[in-house]
Amino acid sequence: MHRITCTGHVRLFVAVTPPDDILRALARAAEAAKGAPDASRLRWAQPESWHLTLAFLGEVDEADVPELTERLGRAARRHAVMTLSLTGAGRFGDRTLWAGVSGETAALERLAASVAAGARRTGIEVEERAFRGHLTLARSRPHHRTNLRPFVDLLAPFASRPWTADRIELICSHPPELGAVGAQPRYETIGTWPLGHREGL
Repeated sequence: MHRITCTGHVRLFVAVTPPDDILRALARAAEAAKGAPDASRLRWAQPESWHLTLAFLGEVDEADVPELTERLGRAARRHAVMTLSLTGAGRFGDRTLWAGVSGETAALERLAASVAAGARRTGIEVEERAFRGHLTLARSRPHHRTNLRPFVDLLAPFASRPWTADRIELICSHPPELGAVGAQPRYETIGTWPLGHREGL
């Protein structure tokens, strides 16, 4: 099932979104980190935009979206639902602070590879790099180098309840309004496809 509302050249990515109660629990943990020194030097993502990116597709021509959605549907049907949790935190250097993922992470990695392969068959260039499941919490502001290790330590005890990831989403990233200070991209889900069922169910 999908619905397409973006038009022209669109900036797209494919993701798994945790349930609302998981995101609320993570938001509470993140609030404590926001009170730490240097927290104002980071650009914190809004909880309503939190997701686990499977593949970043970049700018995609609207004409390619129908084939892309067909291939994403095929990819989703080939993979079983999986149990995941959000656990702890990590960082990419001094650039990005993220929440970690545990559970059936090998299955999540296979799903990400399948999604990326489907996009490439559509003619979309997807960067070749090792997949590491994570949920981005904050990024260093431009021209600021911030030591993210204290934030990782603050978030290390966090562990969500397990949940069943049962679908993938195609998300359109709308740019922030021009001139809006501190504005962030707005995300719109334009396609959703259920994963296959567990064997025996």
